[in-house]
Amino acid sequence: MNLGRMLAESAGKYSENVALIHGNRRIVYRELEQAACALTNHLRSLGLGRGDKVAIMLPNCPEFVVAYFGIQKLGGVAVTLNVQSTSYELRHLLGNSDAKGVITQTALAKRFTEIRDELPLCRHLIETGGPGEDSPFRRIVETGPFTTEIPELGDDDPAVMIYTAGLTGKPLGAVLTHHNLLTQSVLLRTICHRDTGDIGLAVIPFFHSFGAVANMLAPLRIGAGAVLMERFTLDGIFEAIEKEKISYIAAVPRLFLGMLFHEGSEKYRVDSLKICITGGAAMPSEFIPVFEQKFDVKVLEGYGLTEASPVSSFSRLNMPQKPGSIGIPIPGVEAKIVDEDGRELPRETVGELILKGDNIMKGYYKDEEKTAQVIQEGWLYTSDLGRMDSDGYIFLTGRKKRMIITSGFNVYPREIEIVLELHPAVQEARIVGKEDLLRGEIVKAIIVKKRGVEIEERELLKHCRTYLSSYKVPREIEFAERIEE
Repeated sequence: MNLGRMLAESAGKYSENVALIHGNRRIVYRELEQAACALTNHLRSLGLGRGDKVAIMLPNCPEFVVAYFGIQKLGGVAVTLNVQSTSYELRHLLGNSDAKGVITQTALAKRFTEIRDELPLCRHLIETGGPGEDSPFRRIVETGPFTTEIPELGDDDPAVMIYTAGLTGKPLGAVLTHHNLLTQSVLLRTICHRDTGDIGLAVIPFFHSFGAVANMLAPLRIGAGAVLMERFTLDGIFEAIEKEKISYIAAVPRLFLGMLFHEGSEKYRVDSLKICITGGAAMPSEFIPVFEQKFDVKVLEGYGLTEASPVSSFSRLNMPQKPGSIGIPIPGVEAKIVDEDGRELPRETVGELILKGDNIMKGYYKDEEKTAQVIQEGWLYTSDLGRMDSDGYIFLTGRKKRMIITSGFNVYPREIEIVLELHPAVQEARIVGKEDLLRGEIVKAIIVKKRGVEIEERELLKHCRTYLSSYKVPREIEFAERIEE
């Protein structure tokens, strides 16, 4: 099976089940399958086919799901891009990925058209508007034909490419296969004990590996539904739980902490909620029992990374919960704690966490050297430091590489430092992470100005926003005479 056939199979089994809820729109599996087939046929008419890359730059809306599966049914590779990506970032992402087309909202299309002439391979743009608005995308999916031929694909064929920033400052395209993602798609049923009829809340962006697996692939595999939210308030989340009878939420800790501290939460009914899945960053362990008691819901914590599709370890409903632990490896995955030479360490000894199994990426696109640095003899070296106890539970203790995780997004300091050092007033820049309760960490910049040059913080922030997605822009700037090593 491949991802294109997965949706077709679900549409056959659960034809009239609601698959997606977006505002007042309710889309059943049959309609989703037909729309995806219509898009596949259009892409094929453009001359696109098996192995071709098509970028998706959309928020959590039905059009994202249609685009994703339309590309899968083509045998293509979906390059999922952050909607915050600037033209400066897109120049690398679209060029490096060899994308031949872009599917995005009309409001975002200018970022692509500004650099289109610099991307000779990327010739096709399909724009979509808001709900009810006429757009090329809407006309394509409403016109049909509504059935299509899906090519035979192997387990190792690439399905998705997700960019994750590298230590050099340039994002690398992690290539995930159909097998990688299909093994992830069963976890909602096998580990979380959810099934047909469940309704999830899709708040984490689908362009994020965690959001795509937990809130799109997993429910669609089992005939469940998803409520899609592009932007949200905490009251909006509680209203959605009450109105749509949300039974599970998979999100980053910031959302659950926001729910916990939200004044007025008691006026909403949340008794439909059975399980909350937290990942993307560490949830402060002292708040988990408080959240569980307040909302009478179980919290499961997991761990993953883009290169592992992403879920690698998880707590279990039928096993003791250990505060601070990211659980045990999921089925089909092995984990070890090793020293600098790759030798396995005794239990309770801190070392680097490495992983092996069905979820490990094919590699970084067009970068064998970087791939060889992180995948050795089938083992993915995560650069996360941790220990494993006598029961096999994993506890993370730190990071081996310079990386900041803010609200579930990975930020590599060198990428921001390069942008800051492009400014004529900046002699040197250093990016560090600063602890933050809601976001886990925030991005802080330490700046050494060039001698005799004045620069204000707001000008530097404006400069950063020109080049960087908003989550990478420093939230604090400190000026210094020199940067300490």
